[in-house]
Amino acid sequence: MFTGLIEETGKIEKLTRGRNSAAVTVAAKLVLDGIKIGDSIAVDGVCLTVSGFTPRTFTADIMHETLNRTSFRYARSGSAVNLERAMPSDGRFGGHIVTGHVDGAGSIAKIVCDGIAVVYTLRAPPSLIRYIVEKGSVALDGISLTVASVDRQKSEFSVSVIPHTLNNTALRSKRSGAAVNIECDVTAKYIESLTTCSASRGVDKKFLYDCGFTEEQ
Repeated sequence: MFTGLIEETGKIEKLTRGRNSAAVTVAAKLVLDGIKIGDSIAVDGVCLTVSGFTPRTFTADIMHETLNRTSFRYARSGSAVNLERAMPSDGRFGGHIVTGHVDGAGSIAKIVCDGIAVVYTLRAPPSLIRYIVEKGSVALDGISLTVASVDRQKSEFSVSVIPHTLNNTALRSKRSGAAVNIECDVTAKYIESLTTCSASRGVDKKFLYDCGFTEEQ
């Protein structure tokens, strides 16, 4: 599990593509501290497993499903990427629950300055927009951000990015049209799944008993 608070930006040194998979080597500094084979590191919001490392890089495999769903299908050597190690059990939780399981890729539709902040408008598939709510949380390239507005007719939403976030993440290098990994709030997806199952069956006394409710409750 991750928090969406980026620890550092790294750089893709090498990206080897196979027919249905890839291997990526990322140059980094901070996230290499105490690194071990099998560790989880979020790279632009995608949870990858460390398969090898050197004093200045780590390597991870990218499977077919990940290539299909994320911006890694457009990645190239030299690209800046956001990096975050998995959250330690005794760590502080400063962002929101980020799993590193990207739902899909969107694209930057517009970038506008707003005082000290920069507002990014993102275009995303309707299948993702349904989980985006105003003032809710969303992870963009692994960055925990608050949704400023949603336009479901245009299939767009916006986020307002403070200078600290812009200066310390790879988002500063993105321009209009660039692909961005989107992970929706996991809570919304679970609620939808549970309520859909309940609705299809119907809520009756047997259903409540099966869920653990008793007459006393």
